[in-house]
Amino acid sequence: MLTSFFSKSKPFNLAAIILLMGLFYIGANFTHWENGFNWLEFLEKLGVLLILVLSLLVLNFIAKKNELTKRSAYKTLLFTLFCISFFSLLRNESIIIANLCVLFGLRRIISLKSHISVQKKIFDATFWICIATLYHFWSVLFLALVFFAILNFSSAFKNWLIPFIGFLAVTSLTICFHLIAYDEFYTFSDWFQASNFDFSKYGELRMLIPLSIFLGLLIWTLFQYFSAIQKASITRRPVLSMILFGLAISAAVAIFSPTKNGSELIFFFIPLSIIASNYFDSKKDKIFKEIILATLILMPIIVAFFV
Repeated sequence: MLTSFFSKSKPFNLAAIILLMGLFYIGANFTHWENGFNWLEFLEKLGVLLILVLSLLVLNFIAKKNELTKRSAYKTLLFTLFCISFFSLLRNESIIIANLCVLFGLRRIISLKSHISVQKKIFDATFWICIATLYHFWSVLFLALVFFAILNFSSAFKNWLIPFIGFLAVTSLTICFHLIAYDEFYTFSDWFQASNFDFSKYGELRMLIPLSIFLGLLIWTLFQYFSAIQKASITRRPVLSMILFGLAISAAVAIFSPTKNGSELIFFFIPLSIIASNYFDSKKDKIFKEIILATLILMPIIVAFFV
């Protein structure tokens, strides 16, 4: 049974998920070379694959350490299935790097619940999210998550000022780097990416099929997640609520993104995989969960080879 296999988080399960991610990434990036084989391009794509695998491991670490889900492999499996359903995502190096930076920021944000080294964690979270904006501008919206965490965990006045210091630090370093490396000033126009509200590609079968399934999964599993929040302890409830707030922010990032080819949804897949994992971790609807999981596993294969 699929649910029995992925209900435990063991090295073999994780290795199988990483292998699945690697196979689809290779299929998306290494099956054709526009200008013949190039070692530099090969190493670059290999590096991006390692970043994608690292994102998977960081997500697994965040969920386990903060008890966002049970100790199962569902969150990593779901994140992988979501990503490999869009070849455009697997080919977008910038957004994969931005996603890893956001995950690093999320790790520091959630760790604020311990009330240890609060100011350092706020600065680190802001720093990583600002780095992410250099690769995908609209990930700047995740700074709202930093302020949400400050409000919930440490609302001292000086803590509200730290994100602005972190932002200025990244701005200064970026300007200095461009002056040294390129002998030119880094301006707002270099940083900003204009939004694109043309959603016509979402109507294509390659996007419509996975999007419909993912949205259906989200609606179905949200009820379970709301129930989990209500039953959670007072100390755990703000962390679970933060995932919901992150889901709303990631949806906004996707809407304002300059690309509308599926790659912009990578940020959305982080909270979705955590929310859906809570449903799969529950003991009810075993047969229905088997059907959903089988559908999710078959979907990227069908989209890749038959659509």
